[in-house]
Amino acid sequence: MSQIRLAVLALVGAFAAGVANAEITVGVSLGTTGPGASLGIPYKNGFQLAPKTLGGEPVRYIILDDESKPDGAAKNARKFVAEDKVDAMMGSTGVPSAMAMAQVATEFKTPLIALTPLPPLAPDRHRWTFVVPQPTELMMGAVATHMKGKGVKNVAFIGFSDAWGDLVYNAIVQLAPDGGYKVVTNERYGRADTSVAGQVLKVIGSSPDAVVVGGSGSPAATPQVALVERGYKGPIYHNHGTVNLAFIQTGKKAAEGAIAPTGPLIVPEELPADFPTKAVSLDFTKRYEAAFGAGSRNAFAGYSYDGVLLLDAAAAVALKKAKPGTPEFREALRDALEGLKNVIGTHGVYNITPANHNGEDERSRVLVQVVNGEWRLLK
Repeated sequence: MSQIRLAVLALVGAFAAGVANAEITVGVSLGTTGPGASLGIPYKNGFQLAPKTLGGEPVRYIILDDESKPDGAAKNARKFVAEDKVDAMMGSTGVPSAMAMAQVATEFKTPLIALTPLPPLAPDRHRWTFVVPQPTELMMGAVATHMKGKGVKNVAFIGFSDAWGDLVYNAIVQLAPDGGYKVVTNERYGRADTSVAGQVLKVIGSSPDAVVVGGSGSPAATPQVALVERGYKGPIYHNHGTVNLAFIQTGKKAAEGAIAPTGPLIVPEELPADFPTKAVSLDFTKRYEAAFGAGSRNAFAGYSYDGVLLLDAAAAVALKKAKPGTPEFREALRDALEGLKNVIGTHGVYNITPANHNGEDERSRVLVQVVNGEWRLLK
């Protein structure tokens, strides 16, 4: 064998070994303090149960607190790409913060796994951003169907005065014609507000058959409590941003009866045996509660875990084409994410396409209700 051929083989072998043993780096920005902390902490907890490899190679997660602020999320994202040279990013815990990260992801051509639903993105941002949580329209569709079955005609809305409130409001308005109801109020409040007395008076004054709350985490309990204290007796619906223990702990007895759509990991024990995510959801829920206590299960830790599962499946493909730490690997990872099929997570089955960077369907949602201080499958 010629010396030239031996040299070529040596170079090829060295490259292959480098790819095989290269560490993948993921930057994660979460609001573990500030008004979004009741979501951010479970998101962070989810990484303690995540695999230690992606595509069979070691992974390093750099997790930073963005204080539930969009500018903090943007600052963290820029640090990830400029200093840490990450291969992908994940975050954040609120729509404004995730949108800020999407801008950085586009600018530096780095895949972003968004951990909150997002509004439609411009083509350049869409290309680099993949969304784990279920689309708001999909989840609120379950609420609209339930309200229609109950004969609800007038729906009052109260929600955050930010992009998350907009997403939930726009969803229920869009679904109104098929749901057979009319949205009669659009009251808003800040995530850190401690009182919504004025807004609730207007909500009750509209004589609604049902109320929809566009909040998330523990701040979603603020209107729930105020409505109950004011004597409202109709159904109160929430969204998939509400379903965690912090909402129940904050709302206490007033939280009883609250209804919300969520992923199947919240009630895996109550799902049919043939439900597609039952095994994954049940395994994750058991491990999470073993680590963080009985009743600590929540949707948000599952979003982190599912995001890692997506990266794991995509990395297995991308590693065949390029080495971590390079633009080529980031591009290959993006391409692989866009072609994932039948990835079973805690929340649903993901089938991602160029047009749909979420890929979930009705299998990713169930309706739950607070019963005796617990989220239970709505019968």
